[in-house]
Amino acid sequence: MAIEAVYFDLYGTLINIETNEDMEEIYRAIAHYLTFHGVTLNRGELRDRYYAIMKEMKRDSPEKYPEIDVAAIWAVLLAQENSKPAKHRAELAQALAQLYRAISRTRLQRYDGVKRTLRELQQTYRLGIISDAQPCFALPEMKTMKIKKYFSVRVISGDYGFRKPDPRLFEWALEKLDVRPHEAIYVGNDMYRDIYGAQRAGMKTIFVDSNQGAKSYNDTAPDYYARDLFQVLEGVAFLAEQGRAAADRG
Repeated sequence: MAIEAVYFDLYGTLINIETNEDMEEIYRAIAHYLTFHGVTLNRGELRDRYYAIMKEMKRDSPEKYPEIDVAAIWAVLLAQENSKPAKHRAELAQALAQLYRAISRTRLQRYDGVKRTLRELQQTYRLGIISDAQPCFALPEMKTMKIKKYFSVRVISGDYGFRKPDPRLFEWALEKLDVRPHEAIYVGNDMYRDIYGAQRAGMKTIFVDSNQGAKSYNDTAPDYYARDLFQVLEGVAFLAEQGRAAADRG
């Protein structure tokens, strides 16, 4: 069958990001900010409470590949401190999550060739995102990088409570565009979460060799190996031609 859709991983594939969650400045700044909302914790207490809540959430998850909700972590902490009426906690929790991200983020830029690749593919294929990420980070950062508009479907793990390589993320993204696995290609930079995960869902795969991600996983091999985003265009054309040839033989 012909290729109908191309899905992409986000971070390490389209967006070159670097964060440092060990920075003391994160917890110092948030602790100071929280004093305006009736919460008095020093940065060490704040850090310890944050990670304790995260650990508990992961422990209580029934999922094999659990995904946390960072805004929910802050919401729990605010509830424990009796800060804000319940109806206002969600708004403040999301603001804290984004503040955490903003301080910890040390690099945010597109990889070379991203916009050209997406523009060219958009002319022929429907495009989607399947990413291990938090919606309160990923969607604004996609907009900042001027790539959000290319994707009509965005499956973000933070919305689901589990992450790649769980095949359900891929299956739901396929369902959202109403395409079958053999009609879709997944492009990612991590051999385990991206390539192995997409193959479990029956999709064709392109591995992009970026500065991030696992380069190998057991005997997993992509259907096409791309050294950069420019070569992804060649990979999609190659796999699309394979699909047409198989359809003709069938």
